[in-house]
Amino acid sequence: MAKTKTQPTFDEVLSTLGNEKFDVSPATEGANRSAGARRVSKYGCAAEIAPSAEKGAAVRLLVKGGWVLNGEIALILDRGYQKFLKTSKLEIPATADQLRAIHQFSEELKEAAGALVLYNEAMGTTSDVYMYDRLRGREHV
Repeated sequence: MAKTKTQPTFDEVLSTLGNEKFDVSPATEGANRSAGARRVSKYGCAAEIAPSAEKGAAVRLLVKGGWVLNGEIALILDRGYQKFLKTSKLEIPATADQLRAIHQFSEELKEAAGALVLYNEAMGTTSDVYMYDRLRGREHV
């Protein structure tokens, strides 16, 4: 018989993150701000979380974990030959160390939140946007 896993509360998740040496502060991203939202950071990476209203989930991810550039959480952009870190004002090539830090940060955040870990995400860093040469000129999601 499978054991049922108890879901931690949002306050328990914040406590666990603090014990795991994450910096926890009020959220800063304007459009995604909601009541009780927090920015968690570690290794030069950050994500924004808030309490979830859904059953079975204590945490709602407002801004996916990414490298912090000029105070803004960067998305990972994959152009096929290179991954880039992109913010609203800046785009730079991603280094292997930055990608490893993002991956480790995301794994530790998911573990503390009791979130589901998907196989393809557990294997390495996934990109937020894929923009290959053959797709140039097409709008992306």
